[in-house]
Amino acid sequence: DTQHVRIHLDLSGRSCVVELLLDSCLSADGELEGLSEDFSALEVLSLCNTGLKSLSKLPSLPKLKRLELSDNVLTSGLEVLAEKCPALSYLNLSGNSFKDLSAFKGLFPPFYLVLV
Repeated sequence: DTQHVRIHLDLSGRSCVVELLLDSCLSADGELEGLSEDFSALEVLSLCNTGLKSLSKLPSLPKLKRLELSDNVLTSGLEVLAEKCPALSYLNLSGNSFKDLSAFKGLFPPFYLVLV
């Protein structure tokens, strides 16, 4: 799983990391692997084009402000963001597979949401 390997190879002192860009690091099973609560200072996380199907393994990221999830295969499970990312103010979900607005139930305002 290239996503998991890259996180572990590239980073030490994770509690100091503020921005993490993992675009195009494909997930073998569609799950987020290798990212832990050790990244407590993270403010920007980009996971564009990684093949993500689920956010169920997203750790608690209390300082995360910007989350880029474009060009994945997400269809639901966004409710986890309200609990895990309370400071979130920008969310990019363009290029995913949402079929209707029910997937966005439980998301919390105010934040900037990109769907197109």
